[in-house]
Amino acid sequence: MAKDDVSLARKRLPQVVEHVSGSARVLVPLGSTEQHGPHAPFGTDTILATELCNRIAGRVDALVAPAIPYGLSGDHEGFCGVPFLSVSTFSGIVRDLSASFSNAGMREIIFVNGHYTNVLAVQAALLEVTDVVPRGTLVYGFNYWDPLPAAQLDEFLSNRVGLHANIGETAALMAVDPSLVALEAAVAEYPNFPVEMTQPMVAAFFLSGKGRTFRATKSGVWGDPREATVELGHMYFDQLERACVSFIHGVTQTFEAFPERTQDL
Repeated sequence: MAKDDVSLARKRLPQVVEHVSGSARVLVPLGSTEQHGPHAPFGTDTILATELCNRIAGRVDALVAPAIPYGLSGDHEGFCGVPFLSVSTFSGIVRDLSASFSNAGMREIIFVNGHYTNVLAVQAALLEVTDVVPRGTLVYGFNYWDPLPAAQLDEFLSNRVGLHANIGETAALMAVDPSLVALEAAVAEYPNFPVEMTQPMVAAFFLSGKGRTFRATKSGVWGDPREATVELGHMYFDQLERACVSFIHGVTQTFEAFPERTQDL
Protein backbone atom coordinates (compact mmCIF):
# COMPACT_ATOMS: atom_id res chain seq x y z
CA MET A 1 0.00 0.00 0.00
CA ALA A 2 1.20 3.52 -0.73
CA LYS A 3 1.54 5.97 2.11
CA ASP A 4 -1.63 7.82 1.06
CA ASP A 5 -3.63 4.58 1.11
CA VAL A 6 -3.03 3.50 4.71
CA SER A 7 -5.58 5.61 6.60
CA LEU A 8 -8.48 3.64 8.03
CA ALA A 9 -10.48 6.86 8.25
CA ARG A 10 -10.25 7.37 4.49
CA LYS A 11 -11.15 3.79 3.58
CA ARG A 12 -14.56 2.70 2.35
CA LEU A 13 -16.20 -0.46 3.68
CA PRO A 14 -15.20 -2.77 0.77
CA GLN A 15 -11.57 -1.69 1.16
CA VAL A 16 -11.62 -2.41 4.88
CA VAL A 17 -13.21 -5.81 4.26
CA GLU A 18 -10.41 -6.56 1.80
CA HIS A 19 -7.77 -5.61 4.35
CA VAL A 20 -9.35 -7.65 7.14
CA SER A 21 -9.49 -10.68 4.86
CA GLY A 22 -5.75 -10.28 4.35
CA SER A 23 -3.30 -9.13 7.01
CA ALA A 24 -5.99 -7.72 9.37
CA ARG A 25 -3.33 -5.58 11.09
CA VAL A 26 -3.99 -2.08 12.42
CA LEU A 27 -1.69 0.52 13.95
CA VAL A 28 -3.21 2.86 16.54
CA PRO A 29 -1.14 6.00 17.24
CA LEU A 30 -1.30 7.21 20.84
CA GLY A 31 -0.38 10.80 21.61
CA SER A 32 -1.14 13.69 23.90
CA THR A 33 -2.11 17.35 23.83
CA GLU A 34 0.43 19.18 25.97
CA GLN A 35 2.89 22.05 25.87
CA HIS A 36 6.20 21.56 24.10
CA GLY A 37 7.90 24.78 25.08
CA PRO A 38 7.63 28.08 23.23
CA HIS A 39 8.63 26.65 19.85
CA ALA A 40 6.62 23.45 19.23
CA PRO A 41 2.88 22.69 19.12
CA PHE A 42 0.69 20.99 21.70
CA GLY A 43 0.06 18.13 19.27
CA THR A 44 3.73 17.15 18.92
CA ASP A 45 3.41 13.63 20.37
CA THR A 46 0.32 12.82 18.34
CA ILE A 47 1.78 14.24 15.13
CA LEU A 48 5.00 12.25 15.44
CA ALA A 49 3.33 8.95 16.36
CA THR A 50 0.91 9.32 13.45
CA GLU A 51 3.64 10.22 10.98
CA LEU A 52 5.69 7.20 11.98
CA CYS A 53 2.67 4.91 11.61
CA ASN A 54 2.00 6.34 8.16
CA ARG A 55 5.61 5.71 7.19
CA ILE A 56 5.77 2.10 8.35
CA ALA A 57 2.22 0.94 7.54
CA GLY A 58 2.99 -0.12 3.97
CA ARG A 59 6.04 -2.05 5.10
CA VAL A 60 4.10 -4.06 7.69
CA ASP A 61 0.85 -4.35 5.68
CA ALA A 62 -1.25 -2.38 8.14
CA LEU A 63 -3.91 0.28 8.21
CA VAL A 64 -3.47 3.34 10.44
CA ALA A 65 -6.38 4.14 12.74
CA PRO A 66 -7.16 7.70 13.79
CA ALA A 67 -4.87 8.75 16.61
CA ILE A 68 -5.89 9.17 20.23
CA PRO A 69 -4.84 12.80 20.81
CA TYR A 70 -5.19 12.94 24.60
CA GLY A 71 -3.01 11.14 27.10
CA LEU A 72 -1.59 11.00 30.60
CA SER A 73 -0.24 14.54 30.66
CA GLY A 74 -0.90 15.27 34.30
CA ASP A 75 2.79 15.99 34.87
CA HIS A 76 2.22 19.14 32.75
CA GLU A 77 -0.53 20.41 35.02
CA GLY A 78 0.24 24.06 35.74
CA PHE A 79 1.02 25.02 32.15
CA CYS A 80 -1.77 26.90 30.41
CA GLY A 81 -4.34 24.92 28.43
CA VAL A 82 -3.08 21.36 28.96
CA PRO A 83 -5.84 18.69 29.03
CA PHE A 84 -5.22 15.13 30.17
CA LEU A 85 -6.95 11.85 30.90
CA SER A 86 -6.92 9.69 34.00
CA VAL A 87 -5.14 6.33 33.97
CA SER A 88 -8.48 4.51 34.19
CA THR A 89 -9.97 6.44 31.28
CA PHE A 90 -6.96 5.98 29.02
CA SER A 91 -6.65 2.33 29.96
CA GLY A 92 -10.35 1.91 29.19
CA ILE A 93 -9.86 3.43 25.73
CA VAL A 94 -7.09 0.96 24.96
CA ARG A 95 -9.19 -1.92 26.25
CA ASP A 96 -12.32 -0.84 24.33
CA LEU A 97 -10.44 -0.31 21.08
CA SER A 98 -8.79 -3.71 21.44
CA ALA A 99 -12.16 -5.37 21.96
CA SER A 100 -13.99 -3.54 19.20
CA PHE A 101 -11.23 -3.80 16.60
CA SER A 102 -10.78 -7.50 17.27
CA ASN A 103 -14.49 -8.24 17.27
CA ALA A 104 -14.71 -6.38 13.95
CA GLY A 105 -12.13 -8.70 12.39
CA MET A 106 -8.72 -7.19 13.12
CA ARG A 107 -6.33 -9.88 14.28
CA GLU A 108 -3.25 -7.80 15.07
CA ILE A 109 -3.71 -4.51 16.94
CA ILE A 110 -0.59 -2.49 17.66
CA PHE A 111 -0.67 0.62 19.83
CA VAL A 112 2.20 2.91 18.79
CA ASN A 113 2.76 5.30 21.66
CA GLY A 114 4.18 8.80 21.26
CA HIS A 115 3.93 10.05 24.86
CA TYR A 116 6.08 8.35 27.46
CA THR A 117 3.70 8.46 30.41
CA ASN A 118 0.92 6.79 28.43
CA VAL A 119 2.78 3.51 28.72
CA LEU A 120 1.53 3.13 32.31
CA ALA A 121 -2.09 2.87 31.18
CA VAL A 122 -1.31 0.96 27.99
CA GLN A 123 0.45 -1.85 29.81
CA ALA A 124 -2.22 -1.97 32.50
CA ALA A 125 -4.89 -2.44 29.83
CA LEU A 126 -2.94 -5.01 27.82
CA LEU A 127 -2.37 -7.21 30.84
CA GLU A 128 -6.12 -7.85 30.87
CA VAL A 129 -7.03 -7.47 27.21
CA THR A 130 -6.96 -11.20 26.47
CA ASP A 131 -10.21 -11.39 28.45
CA VAL A 132 -12.06 -9.28 25.85
CA VAL A 133 -10.56 -10.27 22.47
CA PRO A 134 -11.09 -13.45 20.43
CA ARG A 135 -8.58 -16.21 20.95
CA GLY A 136 -5.58 -15.83 18.68
CA THR A 137 -5.74 -12.05 18.49
CA LEU A 138 -2.37 -10.34 18.93
CA VAL A 139 -2.53 -7.03 20.83
CA TYR A 140 0.51 -5.11 22.08
CA GLY A 141 1.98 -1.64 22.33
CA PHE A 142 5.34 0.10 22.36
CA ASN A 143 6.90 3.55 22.54
CA TYR A 144 7.93 4.39 18.98
CA TRP A 145 11.48 5.31 20.05
CA ASP A 146 12.16 2.19 22.14
CA PRO A 147 13.25 -0.05 19.23
CA LEU A 148 16.09 2.33 18.30
CA PRO A 149 19.62 0.99 18.84
CA ALA A 150 21.18 2.49 21.98
CA ALA A 151 23.43 4.99 20.18
CA GLN A 152 20.57 6.30 18.03
CA LEU A 153 18.20 6.51 21.00
CA ASP A 154 20.81 8.51 22.90
CA GLU A 155 20.89 11.05 20.04
CA PHE A 156 17.11 11.27 19.64
CA LEU A 157 15.59 11.11 23.12
CA SER A 158 17.60 10.56 26.29
CA ASN A 159 18.70 12.13 29.55
CA ARG A 160 21.74 13.48 27.70
CA VAL A 161 19.93 15.30 24.85
CA GLY A 162 16.68 15.79 26.74
CA LEU A 163 13.36 14.02 27.05
CA HIS A 164 10.84 16.67 26.06
CA ALA A 165 10.64 19.24 23.24
CA ASN A 166 14.32 18.49 22.61
CA ILE A 167 16.34 18.42 19.40
CA GLY A 168 14.97 14.99 18.40
CA GLU A 169 11.29 15.79 18.68
CA THR A 170 11.79 19.26 17.19
CA ALA A 171 13.76 18.05 14.18
CA ALA A 172 11.26 15.27 13.54
CA LEU A 173 8.43 17.81 13.58
CA MET A 174 10.32 19.94 11.07
CA ALA A 175 10.62 16.92 8.79
CA VAL A 176 6.83 16.54 8.90
CA ASP A 177 6.14 20.24 8.35
CA PRO A 178 8.67 23.03 9.05
CA SER A 179 5.85 25.50 9.61
CA LEU A 180 4.91 23.62 12.81
CA VAL A 181 8.06 24.85 14.55
CA ALA A 182 8.97 28.42 15.51
CA LEU A 183 12.69 27.71 15.84
CA GLU A 184 13.46 31.37 16.51
CA ALA A 185 11.49 31.02 19.77
CA ALA A 186 13.32 27.88 20.90
CA VAL A 187 15.18 27.90 24.19
CA ALA A 188 17.48 25.43 25.88
CA GLU A 189 16.69 24.19 29.36
CA TYR A 190 17.92 21.23 31.34
CA PRO A 191 16.26 20.88 34.74
CA ASN A 192 18.78 21.50 37.50
CA PHE A 193 18.51 18.08 39.09
CA PRO A 194 20.57 17.65 42.28
CA VAL A 195 21.50 14.06 41.36
CA GLU A 196 22.08 12.08 38.20
CA MET A 197 18.68 11.36 36.66
CA THR A 198 18.82 7.66 35.94
CA GLN A 199 15.67 6.05 34.54
CA PRO A 200 14.48 4.94 38.00
CA MET A 201 15.01 8.51 39.25
CA VAL A 202 13.05 9.92 36.31
CA ALA A 203 10.19 7.54 37.08
CA ALA A 204 10.29 8.26 40.82
CA PHE A 205 9.95 12.00 40.28
CA PHE A 206 7.87 12.40 37.10
CA LEU A 207 5.53 9.42 37.41
CA SER A 208 4.56 9.85 41.04
CA GLY A 209 2.14 12.75 40.74
CA LYS A 210 0.80 15.66 38.71
CA GLY A 211 2.63 18.87 37.88
CA ARG A 212 6.13 17.43 37.99
CA THR A 213 7.25 18.84 34.61
CA PHE A 214 5.83 22.21 35.63
CA ARG A 215 7.88 22.07 38.82
CA ALA A 216 11.10 21.03 37.08
CA THR A 217 11.11 23.36 34.06
CA LYS A 218 10.34 27.03 33.52
CA SER A 219 10.04 26.91 29.72
CA GLY A 220 8.54 23.42 29.48
CA VAL A 221 11.62 22.25 27.55
CA TRP A 222 14.00 19.49 28.62
CA GLY A 223 16.87 19.67 26.16
CA ASP A 224 18.26 22.04 23.54
CA PRO A 225 16.15 22.18 20.37
CA ARG A 226 17.91 25.19 18.84
CA GLU A 227 20.09 23.20 16.42
CA ALA A 228 17.22 21.13 15.04
CA THR A 229 17.01 20.91 11.23
CA VAL A 230 14.77 19.31 8.64
CA GLU A 231 17.70 17.14 7.56
CA LEU A 232 18.19 15.83 11.08
CA GLY A 233 14.46 15.10 11.25
CA HIS A 234 14.56 13.02 8.10
CA MET A 235 17.55 11.09 9.45
CA TYR A 236 15.71 10.41 12.72
CA PHE A 237 12.60 9.19 10.89
CA ASP A 238 14.66 6.91 8.66
CA GLN A 239 16.22 5.37 11.76
CA LEU A 240 12.87 5.07 13.53
CA GLU A 241 11.21 3.52 10.51
CA ARG A 242 13.86 0.82 10.14
CA ALA A 243 13.87 0.03 13.85
CA CYS A 244 10.08 -0.12 14.22
CA VAL A 245 9.54 -2.29 11.14
CA SER A 246 12.17 -4.73 12.40
CA PHE A 247 10.59 -4.68 15.86
CA ILE A 248 7.07 -5.43 14.59
CA HIS A 249 8.30 -8.31 12.46
CA GLY A 250 10.24 -9.60 15.45
CA VAL A 251 7.20 -9.53 17.73
CA THR A 252 5.15 -11.42 15.16
CA GLN A 253 7.85 -14.06 14.80
CA THR A 254 8.13 -14.43 18.56
CA PHE A 255 4.40 -15.05 18.98
CA GLU A 256 4.48 -17.54 16.10
CA ALA A 257 7.33 -19.37 17.82
CA PHE A 258 5.22 -19.79 20.97
CA PRO A 259 1.68 -20.70 19.87
CA GLU A 260 -1.17 -20.83 22.35
CA ARG A 261 -1.47 -24.03 24.38
CA THR A 262 -4.54 -25.83 25.57
CA GLN A 263 -5.05 -25.14 29.25
CA ASP A 264 -4.11 -28.01 31.56
CA LEU A 265 -7.10 -29.57 33.30
